[in-house]
Amino acid sequence: MLEALKRLLSRQPGRSIWYEVEAWARAQGYEFRPAREASGFVVEGTLHARPWRLEWGPSQRDYIIGPELRVRIELDLPNGLQMLVLARPLMLQLERDAYQKFTDGAKTRIDTTSPEEMRWLAMLPHYAFDDRSALGGRVGAVGHPMPALERWLHGPLSRHIEQAGETLLAYPTPFVLIVSRGKLSLRIALPALSVPALQQALALFTLAAEQAVQAAEGRSGSGWPTTTQSA
Repeated sequence: MLEALKRLLSRQPGRSIWYEVEAWARAQGYEFRPAREASGFVVEGTLHARPWRLEWGPSQRDYIIGPELRVRIELDLPNGLQMLVLARPLMLQLERDAYQKFTDGAKTRIDTTSPEEMRWLAMLPHYAFDDRSALGGRVGAVGHPMPALERWLHGPLSRHIEQAGETLLAYPTPFVLIVSRGKLSLRIALPALSVPALQQALALFTLAAEQAVQAAEGRSGSGWPTTTQSA
């Protein structure tokens, strides 16, 4: 697996798909540049005058094997706002890992070396999906305050995640949407890089950002103009 990943990230023919990515990015008015040591690339743009950063390269989380896509934006949301939506198979995996760490030897708590996502699953209240909810079969969610998480999940974001479940977020692809310390971040396992996949991920991220601002303000269906289609 490691050697295959090295070949995927370092092969010169890979410049062909990077050329397509660069052409797409520049056509949208985004900035494109290779990451250091040719281990991936970075695309940067703005959403309602706020800069966002997209990266593709080796995973920074143990729970994603192979290349991952990362996107983040600073939204100046309240620091106390904590919201996490993730693929249900990944949630179950992280909960099992947390339980094993908790019961390992003399440990009485999950330490700070554990990923934030794992700690939140152990600490924050879980969102109770309706038994008839198709989304509840795909994802899990935790957060505080709960009303904000409910507003974030209801409406356009839920429908978009369900639709992406047929393509970008197809079962059991690991993915995480997290609002923490005023920022929104998205992580998706993405070994098969393509421009359509980047477009879908950015559209999902854009909608999640817009809906997070509205959820934090106690509103839905208003606020930032919707730019998901253009993304």
